[in-house]
Amino acid sequence: MKKSILAIAIAMALNVVTLAQTAPEKVSEWKIVTVVESIVPMGVGRSRMIENTTEVNTDQFRTNRTDGKKSDQRSVSRSELKIEKFDEAKLLNFFSAVGINFQNIASNDAMIGARIMELEGLGYKLIYVTSGVESHAGGDDPGGIFITRMFFKK
Repeated sequence: MKKSILAIAIAMALNVVTLAQTAPEKVSEWKIVTVVESIVPMGVGRSRMIENTTEVNTDQFRTNRTDGKKSDQRSVSRSELKIEKFDEAKLLNFFSAVGINFQNIASNDAMIGARIMELEGLGYKLIYVTSGVESHAGGDDPGGIFITRMFFKK
């Protein structure tokens, strides 16, 4: 009986040691998909779904302010910020020659929805969506864009 209790105690102790040595939790992987839909009429604008495919180290682009006023941001070249590799899918413009084109909107929805399902199939979960508009202001302003950013986590 004492041997059985001792064996159980040793097994429980080994189990606790094993659980304490589990691997650290994996860091989340994030993906941002940006959809830019043009509201320039007659197919003149460009609408796209964009995904970054390049890993970026942001340390090389950050600077520190020590007194709250002086910044070294001018030492960061805008051309160095631009990545070379990204995926883009062509989308249709919201407007045609006669106004809002609902078929184009439905087609874009189908493309965006298909990409969301593809990413979910790869283990990503849609976490957050944000959007903004730069719209037609009349007169000499012929159009604008509707932009949506979708944040996925895996």
